[in-house]
Amino acid sequence: MAHGDTNLPEGILLGMCNPLLDIQATVGKDFLEKHGLKENDAILAEDKHLPMFEELVKGYEVEYIPGGAAQNVLRTFQWIINKPKRSSYFGAIGNDEYGNKLREKATNAGVDVHYQVNDSVKTGTCAALIYKTHRSLAAHLAAANTFTIDHLDKAENIKAVEKAQFYYITGFFITNMIKF
Repeated sequence: MAHGDTNLPEGILLGMCNPLLDIQATVGKDFLEKHGLKENDAILAEDKHLPMFEELVKGYEVEYIPGGAAQNVLRTFQWIINKPKRSSYFGAIGNDEYGNKLREKATNAGVDVHYQVNDSVKTGTCAALIYKTHRSLAAHLAAANTFTIDHLDKAENIKAVEKAQFYYITGFFITNMIKF
């Protein structure tokens, strides 16, 4: 089967996770040290890390990439299949510039996004910091942590859930969504 030569139906694969807009930049060791990060770190950003995101955008050449575990899987699936909307994705974003950028980039990758939009919390981001051959990640979940199950009750979302034949739902997402 050639790349993209498939009869898979739209929406066959459905994913749910914490959508993050990765802000990727090449930085020096001094940047990592300034923000209390180590080479090959993978952390949840604390309040002390938040100014780092603005510093990245204003002072470095950045690349914006739709991220989060399931969204990455679906983008890869779409790349292999090479036909749009064979996957659907659920997660929560903010009503802001980063949310718009995330929607645009994920949609351009062929993913049919069904984001729940939160007007009071910013879109989740992840600083992906490249230093030499190392990558350090600092995730600020923000709106990604606010998904509520009632979003699945909307008619178009019920349709997407019912249409899917395969589901990829991360543990991160489930623990954030379910209130114990």
